[in-house]
Amino acid sequence: MKHARKSLALLVAGVFLAAQSNFAQTTSEPPQAAQQSQEQLQQLVAPIALYPDALVAQILPAASYPEQIVEAAKWMDTHKGLQGDQLAKEVDAQPWDESVKALTQFPAVLANMKQNLAWTSELGDVYVNQQQEVSQAIQTMRQRAKQAGNLKDNAQEKVKTRGQTIVIEPSAPDVVYVPEYDPWLAYGDPLAVFPGWYPYPGLFLDGPGIGFGAGFGVGLFAGFGWGWHHWDFDWHHHGRIEHDHHTYFSHSTTIVNRNHFSGGQTHFNRGGDSRGAFAGHQTDHTPNVSHGTSGMHSGAFGGFTHGGTARGNAFRGQSSFGGFHGGGGFHGGGGFHGGGGGHGGGGHR
Repeated sequence: MKHARKSLALLVAGVFLAAQSNFAQTTSEPPQAAQQSQEQLQQLVAPIALYPDALVAQILPAASYPEQIVEAAKWMDTHKGLQGDQLAKEVDAQPWDESVKALTQFPAVLANMKQNLAWTSELGDVYVNQQQEVSQAIQTMRQRAKQAGNLKDNAQEKVKTRGQTIVIEPSAPDVVYVPEYDPWLAYGDPLAVFPGWYPYPGLFLDGPGIGFGAGFGVGLFAGFGWGWHHWDFDWHHHGRIEHDHHTYFSHSTTIVNRNHFSGGQTHFNRGGDSRGAFAGHQTDHTPNVSHGTSGMHSGAFGGFTHGGTARGNAFRGQSSFGGFHGGGGFHGGGGFHGGGGGHGGGGHR
């Protein structure tokens, strides 16, 4: 009897130790990263791939803060009377990431990211988790637009080819023109529309060409650390984003960095700092958002499925939105300059 009890105790102890070992192994293993394919990445970057490099360098990290995009866009709506240096000072005092502050120079871009929040959230996710692949997707789309005759030098921007890399810069140092185009038609063969994506006036051109509206004056923001001239896209180092000549990483707590998962925490390394970050984390200001007709929740708020699941809905396969004409200029805080005509296949309005 005593021998049987001893054997039973040893058996229970062995089972407990084995379970404990399996649990430790399971909890220490990183989650499987849901990687987007190149086709999906190209669809995600299509709305911004033809923007100037420095603007893309602001949009990508800002997209990893979708809750701050919502806050900043609402703040801009309620402070429309602010202009120039006064606006810059008020923006500088806000608690947003520098990349989000930078987008206040381009209110239409900020408003578009708020309107298409599910797209913004997925764009932020791939920036955090697939940065090199994202830069490749942007270059692929630029090559396609160039081959379609829709990307070339003009009065608003300079398009340069350096080896296999296409660089887009403003023609004037203190005036930035944001191109207007249909992201599903501007690259030659039509692309499938991102589910639930809606065009925003002033950024969308009905047809396959590219046009330009009013220019955004960025000179008055130069004295602030998040101003235009502090940003760049370094294509020769895996497409990294630079701020003041240093690699810029997101500190977002709403996008999980699946590439640096350790011990149940995600680390965003910037300047030697690291912080935990978890999907679905909400701050006191984080809205509970469901996104329009797609019936999906933004990934930044815990419910939107990354990895392309949303692309299976009824929006898949559409090539464009008919009958929509982008119109009007948008105030960029620093004054306005007349836009040029459209070029490429579709002309400008």
